[in-house]
Amino acid sequence: MSPAATARLAHLMGMNTHETALSGLEPLLSVGELAEYLGVPVRTIYDWRQSGHGPRGLRIGRHLKFMMSDVTQWVEAQRDASACSEP
Repeated sequence: MSPAATARLAHLMGMNTHETALSGLEPLLSVGELAEYLGVPVRTIYDWRQSGHGPRGLRIGRHLKFMMSDVTQWVEAQRDASACSEP
């Protein structure tokens, strides 16, 4: 992950609830930011979206964005699913 992307994700994840309440919105990730955060290629994000596997996204105009809370829930669900499949 590039230093700029790391700094942006740290900023987004470090936003406190007061800042979020003032803006009325939680942090949104772009496809590229989500791919870097998860450590997967951008193409994988689009493939997951097409197959209904990845985190829930939303369109803002022509842009695809992902709410940080949806990403967090999806990651937790992946951990829970893999824990169930382990012996």
